[in-house]
Amino acid sequence: IKDANRAARTGEDVFKAQCSACHATGAAGSPKFGDAGAWGPRIAKGFDALLNSALKGKGNMGPQGGGDFEDFEIGRGVAYMANAAGAKFAEPKKPEGK
Repeated sequence: IKDANRAARTGEDVFKAQCSACHATGAAGSPKFGDAGAWGPRIAKGFDALLNSALKGKGNMGPQGGGDFEDFEIGRGVAYMANAAGAKFAEPKKPEGK
């Protein structure tokens, strides 16, 4: 059960805990953190497409939704990684009432 009272994690927190295992090194064909060339085509598809891929899984990456993080926190991780490669995505806010 998710703890509604815990502080929402930042994109960097989510990246370190959930995403860095592959994205820090480019393992399993993932776009490496900070690699603008690898992230550029993905960023061009927009934040919603990236978030959808993260939540549902794509290629070698399994679905990230439904785990230890709220969906909006996964979105924060997506924004953090994409922004490190040149995107200008806003960090998702915690949904009201959650």
